[in-house]
Amino acid sequence: MSVCALPSERLRMLGWTLLLIALGLNLRPILTSVSPLLNDIRLSAQLSVQAAALLTTLPVVCMGLVALLSAAVETRLGEGRGIALGLLCILLACAARGVIADGTLLLGTALLGGIGIALIQVLVPGLVKRQFVGRVALAMGIYSAALMGGGGLAAWLSPRLASQLGNWQAGLAVWIVPALLALLLWWRAPWRMSPAQPAGHTVQTFMRNRRAWLLALYFGFSNCGYMTVVAWLPAYYQQLGWSSQDSGSLLALMTVFQVFAALGMPALAQRMRERRGLLSISLVAQLLGFAGLLFQPHSAPLLWVALIGFGLGACFALSLILSLDHVHDPRAAGQLAAFVQGFGFLINALAPSVSGWLLERSGGFHATWQLMLACNVVMLGVTWRFSPSSYWRIFSNQRQRSSH
Repeated sequence: MSVCALPSERLRMLGWTLLLIALGLNLRPILTSVSPLLNDIRLSAQLSVQAAALLTTLPVVCMGLVALLSAAVETRLGEGRGIALGLLCILLACAARGVIADGTLLLGTALLGGIGIALIQVLVPGLVKRQFVGRVALAMGIYSAALMGGGGLAAWLSPRLASQLGNWQAGLAVWIVPALLALLLWWRAPWRMSPAQPAGHTVQTFMRNRRAWLLALYFGFSNCGYMTVVAWLPAYYQQLGWSSQDSGSLLALMTVFQVFAALGMPALAQRMRERRGLLSISLVAQLLGFAGLLFQPHSAPLLWVALIGFGLGACFALSLILSLDHVHDPRAAGQLAAFVQGFGFLINALAPSVSGWLLERSGGFHATWQLMLACNVVMLGVTWRFSPSSYWRIFSNQRQRSSH
């Protein structure tokens, strides 16, 4: 029995890993396919700079708001139907982008796609905590790497398709394909084993917990550089004379290093309980990269983008792992991750708009990169508050509350 069980367990883990990759690949093309084509989209759809920024801001707002309603989502839909609905929303948003050019309707697709992304993101941490017992850090690394890989592929491929076909809409609509494939794979998965469940832990449970708020702020500010870079890095280098394809390639290169960090750093984290050293390394990498964009953008753009990508990839995966470390129960851990992502993504959503406002006021990007440097310096100081000996506080508080 034990001899047969081993291959069966390996096949089960392989199946869930493939599904995790398929889900992750669909969570960023809605954002990153827009960025290299933003100038063409603005001219065609007659959008202002601030309105164009909403194409990346609206999905992130949805990620935050839906995450805060995650208990209701899990109770009403369950994991299976919730993730299926999320993939369907992404699929419909990508399909709509292939046939419309109206600015208002484009913003509607950003909203629809953001709801889809949000539904998946709030349900995946609980799935990982339950299906990958003893391998949570590694599984979150694989998921984060797939998520970032999809974003980088979209940044590289979308402007090339748009150029080949002479139509920016084609560069956005192509992402219907991975959404459809993931939906078919998910529909055949044994997700029915996880039906809708009665409400237990909710996001509101953590509202009075200082550590939960600190984790949310940390996730938001240590990762806000991603939304800023996705929204404005291609535009920055286009302002310096680069083409849309070359500037999009910078985002794709950044993703290579994001994926490397999202896989490598959690693999290191799997072997230790202490996260502060790895988180500090990731923040220092971001600091060096943003300093390079600010002071020497022409001298070594590939190096600056690589450092930023490495830092962001590690920060996203490690800050999620840090949240999951605090609670043992899978449902409670999922709700804590939802709380952290909810408020964290609302902070992230401000980054493109604040950067757009700074751009309109100053006419350049220096203030944006200075803001990112300031965020990283502050988060470096906050990192050292997350001693492993303090993890018990949230778990203890939730256990006491649930016992009443």
